[in-house]
Amino acid sequence: MLVILIPFFILFGIGLYFVLADVLKIPTLATTKAVIAVTRREKKQAKSFEAIIFDLAVKLSMYIKMNDYKKRKMTSTLKSADINLSPEVFTAKAIVKAGLILALAIPCLLLIPILTPIFICMAIAVFFKEYNSADEVVRKKREAIETELPRFVNTLTQELKASRDILSIFETYQKHAGDALRTELEITIADMKSGSHETALTRFEARMGSSQLSDVVRGLIAVMRGDNGIVYFQMLAHDLKQLEIQKLKMIAMKRPGKIKKYSFYMLMCFLAMYLAIIGVEIMAAFGNLF
Repeated sequence: MLVILIPFFILFGIGLYFVLADVLKIPTLATTKAVIAVTRREKKQAKSFEAIIFDLAVKLSMYIKMNDYKKRKMTSTLKSADINLSPEVFTAKAIVKAGLILALAIPCLLLIPILTPIFICMAIAVFFKEYNSADEVVRKKREAIETELPRFVNTLTQELKASRDILSIFETYQKHAGDALRTELEITIADMKSGSHETALTRFEARMGSSQLSDVVRGLIAVMRGDNGIVYFQMLAHDLKQLEIQKLKMIAMKRPGKIKKYSFYMLMCFLAMYLAIIGVEIMAAFGNLF
């Protein structure tokens, strides 16, 4: 009897799922994969597991409420991180992934209770990692742009001596910019062509939230309003260069073991060089004595 009942309930559950999916207009797995592929910036095939998580997140997002300030802030962050999801769906996706891991704690609680806290800690860690993933992407992009800013400011200083057309300068520099800055310049150029230049620059500054970029944007807006700007950008280039040197020193201080190892190798090379010269001179001196 048990051999008959198990296949019966499995087939009955599958059939009930398909009937309810048709009645409730639930999208198919292939449709969900296509939606994920469209929302992604990179062309990467969506997996079935990701499609299921996305489907659950969309359903859960209907019950998530946010205040206007938090929603606007998260929308701006997701846009800067090139994540084409609403704040509610993004938050729901983090909850779903954490919930799936937390669900594993239920059978573990019955079979091996001592391992239950591990799944709970993993669920909390996964939630915060997924929830802060957009901020992490924006942070890395901001650091990449700030690393390139000294070269960008030097270029602005030289270009402003010949032209005051900020849009043309951006279009020229965009061809040689790094990936992060090139993407932001593409958005800013399109924004400048379709509207006010000052508004486009202000949006560029707001997307990144970088104090160094704010100084650059402030100088560019002043140039558009008629200021010379060359001396300002020369001083700014000097300040950014000093900040870059300090940043490199901080990175070097975080790796003392590697620095000491290579410094020791250099010291040994210098000693070997001097000892070789001294040895040659001593052997020549002994040759004259005998």
